[in-house]
Amino acid sequence: MESALSNVNGKIWLLIDEDVEWELLIDTEQQLTIKVLHHGIGKHIIMTFVYSKCSSQERLELWNNLYYLASDMELPWVVGGDFNVILGEEEKIGGFPVYPPEYEDFAFCINSCGLFDLSYKGSPFTWWNGRPNEECIFKCLNIFFVNLPFQSLFPNIEVEHLIRTGSDHAPLLMSCGEEAMQFVKPFKFLNFWTKHETFIEVVSSKQKLKRVKLALSKWRKLTYGNIFKQLAIREDVVRIKEILFEEAPTMENRGILQQAQAELKKYLNIEEQYWK
Repeated sequence: MESALSNVNGKIWLLIDEDVEWELLIDTEQQLTIKVLHHGIGKHIIMTFVYSKCSSQERLELWNNLYYLASDMELPWVVGGDFNVILGEEEKIGGFPVYPPEYEDFAFCINSCGLFDLSYKGSPFTWWNGRPNEECIFKCLNIFFVNLPFQSLFPNIEVEHLIRTGSDHAPLLMSCGEEAMQFVKPFKFLNFWTKHETFIEVVSSKQKLKRVKLALSKWRKLTYGNIFKQLAIREDVVRIKEILFEEAPTMENRGILQQAQAELKKYLNIEEQYWK
């Protein structure tokens, strides 16, 4: 990453790749809008990142900003973030009944701006209040919207609601259809290996460097397996446990979910060491 910026109150942070030329258009307490030029596709795109207020009255300023942007919008436009309001009654479980005027303002704004939400993979809820049983509340507060020019530019858009780890919100991942490069990573010594109880035994039994590398490669596969495959498996396990907890938010299911999340964090730490 080459540059980073935040909005006026530090609630929204962007990390921008060095391949992207960007220009700041609007900076408010609830949204940050930039115009970007990606050399890979040679196109300008408008991107609006949102972290809205909890009060419906305060959100009116955000809706006005979106109306202003949409009034002469001809470029591909994506809007996403934490809107702190749902789009309909089906996007909430638990708690008090939904107050229609709040989400009707939101829905009217999105429709009037020529935006539409995208289909997604993962849980339908992106926020949890952290409580089990009858006090449990789930909502879909984090959403990506795009206009028609953006959809035409990236017809294979995919959005995934990732698992909640260390936050009450689920991160969202938008993929625009570009395939990632496949490459073979050379042998790399990872510091966390030394903490494993069998590491010294493997190293001390081999004298030549080549033999040590071969022995460590074999030992790593037996001890940790393919890091990324193991990580993907544990992400799937957490995703399943999240769904089970959403269906039955009991203390028992919460404990099972937390155990799966702890195992996932272990492999996230391993992955972090891998890329250092």
